Amino acid sequence: MKITFDKVSYQCSKIVTEKYSTSFALATKMLHGSIRGDIYNIYGFVRFADEIVDTFHEYDKKTLFDKFEEELAAALENKISLNPILNSFQYTFHKYNIPIHLVDSFMKSMRADLTKNVYKTEAEYKEYIYGSADVVGLMCLKVFVKGCDESYENLKESAMALGSAFQKVNFLRDVKADFEELNRTYFPNANLAALDEDSKMEIVQEIQRDFQEGYKGIVKLPIEAKFGVYTAYRYYTRLLKKLQNTPSMEIKSTRIRVPDYEKFGLLARSYVKYKMNLV
Repeated sequence: MKITFDKVSYQCSKIVTEKYSTSFALATKMLHGSIRGDIYNIYGFVRFADEIVDTFHEYDKKTLFDKFEEELAAALENKISLNPILNSFQYTFHKYNIPIHLVDSFMKSMRADLTKNVYKTEAEYKEYIYGSADVVGLMCLKVFVKGCDESYENLKESAMALGSAFQKVNFLRDVKADFEELNRTYFPNANLAALDEDSKMEIVQEIQRDFQEGYKGIVKLPIEAKFGVYTAYRYYTRLLKKLQNTPSMEIKSTRIRVPDYEKFGLLARSYVKYKMNLV
């Protein structure tokens, strides 16, 4: 029976989440069990696409990405794939009626990473952020509101802002890898080769505005999703604070992290605020 294969597929997506991102996996565990698996399914899909363009340097990445995109289209059409990650994603895609344009925009931004290294204009930057981050937040929102179109529309802007904030924090944290190893520059009008404190603070303030908008939606989320999303929010705002307090020269030479003991401290404090209805 296919149910056995489906269970294996879902477990694969969970393993991918846990192995690739301990912080995201921790936040996902704080979601209600009724939606947790579907977030694993989304993360597994977006992580594999991202891995192709960011990591597999010794292989023909374009060929791998083309094949992955073909298999994705077949999975969504046929509602099955022998690729367990795509099989689990298609299940969540159909279960919550995730709009296909969100998937298309995501794949467009991932494909851009195969050839595009510099984002010179604000328009290019925003289009990439929308496809690489905002739409992932919107896919997750579809799960959080269990497919309710009215709730989705009401929370859409905040979900996009939160997705943008998460992505931009990652960009700032990964300046060294993106610029030196992948030769990419995402922030327009910022000379990352000579990143100074003024330029860094402009980026930080931009991210803080996104977080402010994103928080407006967190407090309105269904109970099944609120604590998990708030946990991720607290982790990323803490990471941004560390980046803000780290000299720009050090950001360019090392990857800033939040130690595990701080993560669990944030989790404990977040839980207290959540239980006291302060979120």
